Amino acid sequence: MKKLFLYSIMFSVALSSCRKDETVETYKEPEDIATQNYYDDEAAKKFMTENYLDAQGNIKAFDANDTSDDSNTSLANMNPQTLPGSGVIYIVRNNAQPNPGTSIGNTDVIRIMNKGLGYVAMSVDGVIKFSSPAAFVNTIQGNGVPQIDPMYYYVKNATMTASGKSRSYYEMEGFQEGIRKFLAYNIPDSDNYNLQGVIIVPSRSAFARDNHYPYQNVNWRNRSFVFNFQVYKSSARPADQE
Repeated sequence: MKKLFLYSIMFSVALSSCRKDETVETYKEPEDIATQNYYDDEAAKKFMTENYLDAQGNIKAFDANDTSDDSNTSLANMNPQTLPGSGVIYIVRNNAQPNPGTSIGNTDVIRIMNKGLGYVAMSVDGVIKFSSPAAFVNTIQGNGVPQIDPMYYYVKNATMTASGKSRSYYEMEGFQEGIRKFLAYNIPDSDNYNLQGVIIVPSRSAFARDNHYPYQNVNWRNRSFVFNFQVYKSSARPADQE
């Protein structure tokens, strides 16, 4: 009985010790928006050094315990382009672009195979990084067919009229800016995907601290986004769908 009691005490002490050693990443919103902007930009740089693209263009993290992926080129070395003002970063994947392709218009109806995650950029133990990933969209591991005419690219007038909300409530300006740096394919929805590249949208060019549509029932305040995608088709919007 005494031994059982002693073992119970030892287990409780060990459990308590483990809990104290655990690092819990908690986010505290910076009062100064410039600090959040800085975190976003620095976290994006770190993300690009720690990830690469696989044979189909999917973003993959380097495994520190596996040398087999060391020969892959990091996103940071794939000629990332940063757009002035918005801070949006786009990376064009070599040998994965349509030729010829279709320009993506401001109001086009797009069909896009897309995986998008929202991250909070924060400082953890002095290291600025993306944390707390949340799924924004995923047709790749979802139903496996392109998303058609997503509201975060273009919202219809009828939707805004019904809700009384403005265009900025739904649309992500940084995604719009980034996706227009690519050309669209003209392929059927049934084709297997070959992702074209990456777009990283800092929070200031996403929803920042503004009211926004709760995609996936998530609050996207202060979140940066990473999109990994292929535009299957882009076509002029019919007048009855404006």
